[in-house]
Amino acid sequence: MNLIQPLLGVEFNMEFSFLFILLAIVLIIILSIVGKFISLWFQAFVSGTPIPLFNIIGMSLRKIPPQTIVNARITLFKAGLKTITVSDLETHYLAGGHITDVAISMIAADKANIALDWRQATAIDLAGRNIREAVQTSVNPKVIDCPRQGEYMTGVAKDGIQIHVRARVTVRTNLAQLVGGATEETIIARVGEGIVGAIGGSETHLSVLEAPQRISRLVLEKGLDSSTAFTILSIDIVEMHLGENIGAKLRAATAEAAKQIAQAEAEKRRAMAVAEEQENVAKIKFMESKLVEAQASIPLAIASAFEKGHLGIMDYQRYQNLKADTDMRESIARPDDQPPKK
Repeated sequence: MNLIQPLLGVEFNMEFSFLFILLAIVLIIILSIVGKFISLWFQAFVSGTPIPLFNIIGMSLRKIPPQTIVNARITLFKAGLKTITVSDLETHYLAGGHITDVAISMIAADKANIALDWRQATAIDLAGRNIREAVQTSVNPKVIDCPRQGEYMTGVAKDGIQIHVRARVTVRTNLAQLVGGATEETIIARVGEGIVGAIGGSETHLSVLEAPQRISRLVLEKGLDSSTAFTILSIDIVEMHLGENIGAKLRAATAEAAKQIAQAEAEKRRAMAVAEEQENVAKIKFMESKLVEAQASIPLAIASAFEKGHLGIMDYQRYQNLKADTDMRESIARPDDQPPKK
């Protein structure tokens, strides 16, 4: 009996040691799994923004990177933006947003006294706009070449002189209209339209060259930045040079067209006159043929009168004498170069 008791004690100690080792292994595995979560929990705790450990573990189960959420929450809290909760950050991440960019942008906007709340910032980010660039442009305005580098806008003054212009537009992002607002291309198009219109309204090209700031002022007064994502701060003319004399070319082309029209009208009248002359010649020929026909019927009529006894030989002789006398008088009165009538 005394020998059995030590054996039972040894067996009990072995079982206890095995259980202890097994529990230690399980505890090590659990600690290795949740160790990173405990580290994040402790990091948030010492930063003054405590986040429940089970909430951090739940982020991983929901396929949300806990490190990103915790870092963003600590950064926003330390910057004074304490109203943004962990739930807000998780919701924006699940919606496909960029947590880090939004957090940095909101901190930058807050330090620069730019009105930007969480709802607006997340809407801009989810709309596909670069929220960090938008806030940066709000703080540090950007310059847009109008038109793009190497190109020119061309306007024509009222005196017909062509003017090539390049401008630079200084803009600042309008965060309130960034979602749904027009982009840089619209700004470039509107500024170009305004400059071309202002040049076209100038009486001479000299007035444009001597006061380019007047063109800038006229364009600015039109409110070209309405419904766009930018606020235009200034429009500066950086280059301007003369082009062709479009007015002279148009007047020359108009004169040439008028000349051709006049020539066509003259040719038309000449052709009509020729046609009318030919018609008159044809009419003369027709009347002459009628005259010859009538003259040819005279001998027949005389012969018929002889047969019927209406005309005697003496009558016919007087007719011949009268005809000969008429021919003699006509030959005396006729010029030398005029041929006798047949």
